[in-house]
Amino acid sequence: MNYTLHQLQVFLKITELKSITKASEALFLTQPAVSIQLKNFQDQFEIPLTEIIGRKLYVTDFGNEIALAAQNILNEVYAINYKTLAFKGQLSGRLKISIVSTAKYIMPYFLTDFLKVNSEIELFLDVTNKAKVIESLEKNEVDFSLVSVLPDHLIVDKVELMQNKLYLVGNPSEKFNLKLYNKSVFENLPLIYREKGSGTRLVMEKFIEENNLPVHKKMELTSNEAVKQAVIAGLGFSIMPLIGIKNELNSGLLQIIPVKGFPITSTWHLIWHKNKKFSPVAKSFLNYIKTDKEKIIIEKFNWINEF
Repeated sequence: MNYTLHQLQVFLKITELKSITKASEALFLTQPAVSIQLKNFQDQFEIPLTEIIGRKLYVTDFGNEIALAAQNILNEVYAINYKTLAFKGQLSGRLKISIVSTAKYIMPYFLTDFLKVNSEIELFLDVTNKAKVIESLEKNEVDFSLVSVLPDHLIVDKVELMQNKLYLVGNPSEKFNLKLYNKSVFENLPLIYREKGSGTRLVMEKFIEENNLPVHKKMELTSNEAVKQAVIAGLGFSIMPLIGIKNELNSGLLQIIPVKGFPITSTWHLIWHKNKKFSPVAKSFLNYIKTDKEKIIIEKFNWINEF
């Protein structure tokens, strides 16, 4: 056999995404280039690695075994590279973080300077909903997770980052003239929800239940951006994190509706397994967060106090 590391990387991405098209996009390669690499890799095995059924790609049982071996080989290659850099006195390795979707508005600001100083660190950042974030933490697939609702079935350590504020918002087509509305305002406002498993939805539903709000569910969407665009289009109203709607508020595409009891507040926490054994990279990042978080909040998020 004469397979290359590049072929292993391409095959691994195909097995992960179950699509040559998606793998080509993720690897920044053309679709024909990925197809050629897969064919050249397959030609070295008598047993099929993948099969196409109804235009859909499936990985065979043998293909999954080879993918696991490919991952182990690539992990060893990464380890060699990291050890080489460490020997030269440079901090290197992988930093793996999973975050809830609304945290994408804040997490990059807590990473930028750290990664600039430590340019040899490879970042893996998974942006998904709360349920999948906690699942990746539970499986020990990541070093840290960023959530606004702490898991109730895992023993974790945490660092508090910053406050999360949620407001009732709508597009500006309807006028709200009172300085402060009571909960009866919800009787005539169709609400747009995030999907089940979302931390935003969990906070929103808990507040609605505790305050016995007379809400009417209009629809359910699977991302904060989708909810935002639906509200802007006038399809309904929603309770949304302030962190994700700054530009829309400033440009007049959205308005905050003043309601008694709002904003709803929660806290963004960086969390990790209680007994997690940190790599040098993870340990360094945690120290950076503890020492620099207040400076980052003042420099990048002071605008939140204006609302």
